[in-house]
Amino acid sequence: MPLTPHIEKHFTGSEMIRDIVIGMSDGLTVPFALTAGLSGAVNASAIVVTAGLAEIAAGSIAMGLGGFLAGKSDADHYASELAREQSEVKTIPEAETAEVTKILQTYGISSEESQGTLDVMHKHPDWWVEFMMRFELGLEKPRGNRALTSGLTIGIAYIVGGLIPLAPYFFTHTTQTALYYSVGLTLIALLVFGTFKGRFTGAAPIRSGIQTLIIGGLAATAAFLIAKVIS
Repeated sequence: MPLTPHIEKHFTGSEMIRDIVIGMSDGLTVPFALTAGLSGAVNASAIVVTAGLAEIAAGSIAMGLGGFLAGKSDADHYASELAREQSEVKTIPEAETAEVTKILQTYGISSEESQGTLDVMHKHPDWWVEFMMRFELGLEKPRGNRALTSGLTIGIAYIVGGLIPLAPYFFTHTTQTALYYSVGLTLIALLVFGTFKGRFTGAAPIRSGIQTLIIGGLAATAAFLIAKVIS
């Protein structure tokens, strides 16, 4: 009797989704606060558009640079710890062997049962180092282009998010009317964005959408009130 093959599907794009969430969340709230605050101070949509575009440009660069530097720091930290583990495996193998034994014991593997694993590691130092990096330090090897990809993803997501609340001001001369449309578009974008985020991350899409709408809406409202007070 033929058996149906077991196929596991796991989501592997968590890093990119995280970067998109960071960029989109800030892109939807910060430019909205600026444009909404200006709407109460000026009546010319052109001024709001100019200020909004300037903020989106500056914000996307700052956010993207922050993502790049964070990714670069992760890569540098991994390289530093890797060099240290490689040195310790060579210079103090007894201590490293004891650490492996303790790690395996946390999974219910006795010292006698772990001896076979230790023998294999002694023959293959690279596997040994990789084991220590993952299970002792909890570090995964970053992709070579992780820093650049993270920076670009966050920056682009910020631009996309920022253009949504700003869009009505391109087509409406009255800032108050544009503000109403901007509020509606921002809330819809938060709901849709949260729903898709839930689908990709495995969370309940509707619940994720509502949570994102509430949290993002509160953040946008707080930012708007601050901008309103300042203006």
